[in-house]
Amino acid sequence: MSLLKEPDLGTPAKAGPATVTVEVDGLPVTVPEGTSVMRAAALSGIEIPKLCATDSLEAFGSCRLCLVEIDGRRGTPASCTTPVSDGMKVRTQSPKLEKLRQGVMELYISDHPLDCLTCSANGDCELQDMSGVVGLRQVRYGYEGANHLAEKTDTSNPYFNFEASKCIACSRCVRACGEIQGTFALTIEARGFASKVSAGGKAFMDSECVSCGACVQACPTATLQEKSVVQLGMPTRSVVTTCAYCGVGCSFKAELRGTELVRMVPHKDGGANEGHSCVKGRFAFGYATHPDRVLTPMIRERITDEWRPVDWDTAISYTAAKLRDIQSRHGTGAIGGITSSRTTNEEVYVVQKMIRAAFGNNNVDTCARVCHSPTGYGLKQTFGTSAGTQDFRSVAKADVIMVIGANPTDGHPVFASRMKRRIREGAKLIVVDPRRIDLVRSPHIEATHHLQLAPGTNVAVINAMAHVVLTEGLVDRGFVADRCEDFDTWAEFIARPENGPEAVEELTGVPAEELRAAARLYATAGNGAIYYGLGVTEHSQGSTMVMGMANLAMSTGNIGREGVGVNPLRGQNNVQGSCDMGSFPHELTGYRHVSDDVVRGVFEEMWGASLLPEPGLRIPNMFDAAIEGSFRAIYVQGEDIAQSDPNTKHVTAALTAMELVVVQDLFLNETAKFAHVFLPGTSFLEKDGTFTNAERRINRVRPVMPPSTGKHEWEIVAEIAQAMGYPMHYDHPSEIMDEIAALTPTFAGVSFEKLDKIGSVQWPCNENAPEGTPIMHMDGFVRGKGRFVPTPYVPTRERSTRKFPLILTTGRILSQYNVGAQTRRTGNVAWHPEDVLEIHPHDAEVRGIRDGDEVVLASRVGATSLRAVLSDRMPVGVVYTTFHHPVTGANVVTTENSDWATNCPEYKVTAVQVGLRHAAAPADAARDETVLPEMAE
Repeated sequence: MSLLKEPDLGTPAKAGPATVTVEVDGLPVTVPEGTSVMRAAALSGIEIPKLCATDSLEAFGSCRLCLVEIDGRRGTPASCTTPVSDGMKVRTQSPKLEKLRQGVMELYISDHPLDCLTCSANGDCELQDMSGVVGLRQVRYGYEGANHLAEKTDTSNPYFNFEASKCIACSRCVRACGEIQGTFALTIEARGFASKVSAGGKAFMDSECVSCGACVQACPTATLQEKSVVQLGMPTRSVVTTCAYCGVGCSFKAELRGTELVRMVPHKDGGANEGHSCVKGRFAFGYATHPDRVLTPMIRERITDEWRPVDWDTAISYTAAKLRDIQSRHGTGAIGGITSSRTTNEEVYVVQKMIRAAFGNNNVDTCARVCHSPTGYGLKQTFGTSAGTQDFRSVAKADVIMVIGANPTDGHPVFASRMKRRIREGAKLIVVDPRRIDLVRSPHIEATHHLQLAPGTNVAVINAMAHVVLTEGLVDRGFVADRCEDFDTWAEFIARPENGPEAVEELTGVPAEELRAAARLYATAGNGAIYYGLGVTEHSQGSTMVMGMANLAMSTGNIGREGVGVNPLRGQNNVQGSCDMGSFPHELTGYRHVSDDVVRGVFEEMWGASLLPEPGLRIPNMFDAAIEGSFRAIYVQGEDIAQSDPNTKHVTAALTAMELVVVQDLFLNETAKFAHVFLPGTSFLEKDGTFTNAERRINRVRPVMPPSTGKHEWEIVAEIAQAMGYPMHYDHPSEIMDEIAALTPTFAGVSFEKLDKIGSVQWPCNENAPEGTPIMHMDGFVRGKGRFVPTPYVPTRERSTRKFPLILTTGRILSQYNVGAQTRRTGNVAWHPEDVLEIHPHDAEVRGIRDGDEVVLASRVGATSLRAVLSDRMPVGVVYTTFHHPVTGANVVTTENSDWATNCPEYKVTAVQVGLRHAAAPADAARDETVLPEMAE
């Protein structure tokens, strides 16, 4: 058995103060009431043979190896399913038990020969280990009954093999697929010796399997085995680190053989994932060593020139000299930068520090501007802090879960598995989304209500729900009186007839009775929780909607305890952290305004620099100023703005107009086409620092290997600042976190030493909460009292017209991540090799479009070409696509419309037309400004 695997202890102890004392093989042990006999034995240092039991699965009792004898009881019960009782005396070894276990082991061995070379070579077969414990290596009746020993291996999945000949039908993979992942893609097929695991009678790639890896992790033999292990052999050491994909922030053990990464195994002590994973975090790490990675700095005078590789000293001095020259000719405000949500907190922090202290301005922004900036604004206005209220575990206590503008099974799959588990246990689900996402209706899950609203009408729907709560007497008056302010003003507004469900039915497309029923369900839940995503924030009223959700939660008392709250599902791995670190032009770390003289004075003293009290430019302002000629240089850290930002033509025009574009990234992306300096970045496997996930959890990111580029990203930034004349130096990223903690009250108790000792913490972490704060606003809101804010519905300027009669909305897919720079360089392309346009059959029919046709998608700002897929997941008049492939360039068609408070782009509502692409049309229709004839008025 691999030394890297952690011991299986059977059913974990149930929570509760009551304890009992039992005797296992003569040794007394005191354990919580409800603990299994197997776990009690393990806690006393006694290992009971087992095959079907693991820490992460419900006790099953099928393998019959873990039989024990209990004084005063007949028979030999399975220790994994038998709870202890006070005074119980257990024997785990006896001649009777030995004989029984040997008989059971004979059956297993006959189904899985012990000369299995794969298992022996990999040393990763629990069956072989248990055969040694039981003391049996041979069988009396051969292997004739094992009908599946000649089965062919299923190699269809890019990441793991299924070798049915080794299957012992223990059901661990089947149970993991159901209990942990919630997909139920696997079953046990046939009976007796013919029993085997089946992916619904299909190859794994053709089945419902989502390749989360739970089955591979659960398999006790080499039946399900990572291809990387087969190719490289079993790992010999591991490093605990944090996934660099979505905002869930899963912890993994990066397992290596020598210096080569073999596999990523989800860490069972990970606070966010607790041993689970998705296809991206578990398997899609190959991009880190992909040959496309640029490992040497490069410069060029003009974007039409060839790149010239240079050493680090040359690249840093060249960059600093260019920035100083532009400053001297155009003024201090002519340069700025964008921080990344894919880098560590420490790397983000030094970039914003360089801009404020070395550049001498506040022209710093982050990619959170284009995703969750309305979250920061809306929650700060109502609750007093710019972050979600709960930890992920909290969903296990929710009675009603409302998912608004999010698709967790695709965007945040590990959290989705938690959510689905709670729904299977009886929690009710409300989905508010224009599209019928998987949570609406899928095996074992069905939403109680799907409010399929028209894109852009979020605020009207949330106001109508609040109207029902208020006018039907469902307000938690005690909570409001004790904990909130400005309720009467809000109540007067929300009670107006124009906010009623009947008044907004035609506008939103949501039947009034359906909306009323959903509002009543949420308001009368014991615990009602709201989870939301970019379908809330990426609207012209994104900030208004966030405040509307906060109003609804406060009015029903669903804040400040487990199972409730208003919870943003952040998109990238460190979106929360990039915001926390002072990446917005108006805020320093911890969301404190640059105009606050006291706060600014603290920074000035520690940094030894004078800081401006006026906010700097936001990303859209930088682009506008570049085209106007006053903004001349930009430093882009780990963000492909030419692909991810809206109205691509406007972005590229701005980049083209600048004298200096510096890109720091892993690959030559779309933005790098307009760059003059390329500074190679580090992958998460090379980083040393922290990420902060969507639940405010600060996780350590530990280096699995040294930087392939020869420098850490924080070193590069510090050296550029020094070359510009501002002294900035650190010997280790822990020193950067110490500086962050010294300057930021919510991080005051955070240090690498603490994180390495206790695992992770959720901010605020300070003297009042030395181990962090899983649940916010328990005794009072951060701002004192929760503030109700009127949220009038203002229709978006983006309307359908005769020329552009359809509405486009966008989203993500499970296998791909953001602009695809990472996942497109892994085996994940097997599931999603291209972006497609989902279009309702009715809309397709009137345009003569058939499933699979090449079509042109056009808006008033641009057009692109992609393949059509007929789908009724959207209502008539709405089309949908993803944005993972630059060849499609979906943001060519998105417009300049943005949130009124934060300038977050309105990606989710774009008026478009769709038509068949002419055979003679250029393949690169994304760059074709003309609208096809059949699209004209």
